[in-house]
Amino acid sequence: MELVTIDDVKAAADRVREWVVRTPLLPATWADPERPLWIKPENLQPIGAFKIRGAFNTLARLDEPVRARGVVAYSSGNHAQAVAYAARAYGVPAHIVMPEDTPEIKVEKTRSYGAEVVLCPVGKREEYADDLVEKTGAVLVPPFDHPDVIAGQGTAGLEIAYDLPDVEVVLIPVSGGGLASGIGTAIRALCPNARIYGVEPELAADTTEGLAAGHRVNWSVEDRNRTIADGLRSQPSDLTFAHLQKVIDGMITVTEDEIREAIRVLAHKSHLVAEPSGATTMAAYLKGAAVPGRTVAVVSGGNINPQMLADVLTA
Repeated sequence: MELVTIDDVKAAADRVREWVVRTPLLPATWADPERPLWIKPENLQPIGAFKIRGAFNTLARLDEPVRARGVVAYSSGNHAQAVAYAARAYGVPAHIVMPEDTPEIKVEKTRSYGAEVVLCPVGKREEYADDLVEKTGAVLVPPFDHPDVIAGQGTAGLEIAYDLPDVEVVLIPVSGGGLASGIGTAIRALCPNARIYGVEPELAADTTEGLAAGHRVNWSVEDRNRTIADGLRSQPSDLTFAHLQKVIDGMITVTEDEIREAIRVLAHKSHLVAEPSGATTMAAYLKGAAVPGRTVAVVSGGNINPQMLADVLTA
């Protein structure tokens, strides 16, 4: 299996530069001075999440006649918005399949970019997307299981390496594994002494179990859907799992209460709105789960349901 390289990530950075915000590393002045912390706020992207990176790189790599037929994606929300946003930028149709339990804010935002949203029963996303590809002739843009998507997400890792070349610890949320695969590839190449940790909710810790076992494991949709971190309910593919085995030094799991506390800390101390999935890395930092050192926590997204945010902040 051919893995994404640092050259692939650098090429992706050139393709997406026009569309993607180069998010800064924000110093957390309130953090433990023995564990200096910088936050990579991907919630500040135009669609509120890192997924814009992989979407634009993938669409940019399509031949123009293929791209003109339109794109299909399936997602619980952030990849949906990213593909819809990128399709609008290129002036091509987008058909997005989203589970019926997707937070309404993510469905509304996806539609606001001009995409046709198709809601489906939980666990049927891929099936519905395949039907749309057959009916429309559009091309599928998967949420993580594609080299161009991984390379695009890895551009965030390039930025971390350029902005903090002596980084010692990088914390990355893991779901399907595209973000951790891409960032891990960039950090491993440019900051070889850094430790890279994936972070998962305890209630969706299939990657943690799989890496410990040396092979992918399957958790039921019902089990994974227990976590409030709706963006971390997917499982790695063969492609992303192979990347994770190569670039991840360890996995950290966090509880639902730790995720909620991390959302509060990010809001009150760093003035950032994070969705549960994006706050998992902060939860890992707060519990002191990683080795000490200059740490970057990737806050992957900020598309949280307003009522959930209000409930968490007032708890």
